[in-house]
Amino acid sequence: MARHPSYIAWGDILLTALAPIIWGSTYIVTSELLPPDRPFTAAFIRVFPAGLLLVLLIRRCPARTEWRRLLALAALNIGVFQALLFVAAYRLPGGLAAVVGAVQPLLVMALAWSVERRAPALLVVWASVLGVFGMAVLLLSPATVWEPVGIAAALAAAASMAAGTYLTRRWKMGMPILALTGWQLLAGGLMLAPVALLADAPLRVLSGLQVMAYSYLCIAGALLAYALWFRGVARLSPVAASSLGLLSPLTAVILGWTLLGQSMRGTSLAGLLMVLASVLTVQWAMARSK
Repeated sequence: MARHPSYIAWGDILLTALAPIIWGSTYIVTSELLPPDRPFTAAFIRVFPAGLLLVLLIRRCPARTEWRRLLALAALNIGVFQALLFVAAYRLPGGLAAVVGAVQPLLVMALAWSVERRAPALLVVWASVLGVFGMAVLLLSPATVWEPVGIAAALAAAASMAAGTYLTRRWKMGMPILALTGWQLLAGGLMLAPVALLADAPLRVLSGLQVMAYSYLCIAGALLAYALWFRGVARLSPVAASSLGLLSPLTAVILGWTLLGQSMRGTSLAGLLMVLASVLTVQWAMARSK
């Protein structure tokens, strides 16, 4: 018996949601376990080994006509995005970086409108605005430091990922998901390598805990999470997929609350519920529009 289409959509949504949930642990791993002040090195170690491993395992090379688009996607989804993400993570409180990043669904809608003249549903727009507002209620405080370079990096990272998500779905590369993931991670890692060498101080001898932290970011945070993400982007609308990205800072908040003893005020809980309502509303509205 065939499954009902809505059942299939929600199954894809739940699998795709695992990616930003895994990414939500980046903040705590970066701030608590990684060597300080080496954002580009952290980004390179996160993506390059994972990409090399997938490419060697899958053994599927892109066609000659696919390389230009593949490199563009690798830059937007991996190279540029990862570099900017770690700059923002090192220079901003995780909460402020997450609030800026929450504009990503709105940026995807703006891209769809400007390129395809496809106007988004008002319910989806307002739900996405609610997500940004809820993230601000959840994570910001009067003591939040608005560091200009960090703000610019977080906003540029959101724009890069929004463009990458939109173009991944629009171009529909004719490659298996694991091959597409592997080549993007590998190419993005190669883009990050010279920046890491020139901008970051050399790594000193790593402790066993730091090796485990880098390994976690590579295997779970890159290989597994990006494979799930690109699978989801191929099956969901770009707006629905980008909305799920709001689950990443929610995960970071919950991890900070449970593992670091960070406080959770009543207003914080209200913001958390707003963000969840935003994500669920966008998923419901986009599933109905199919």
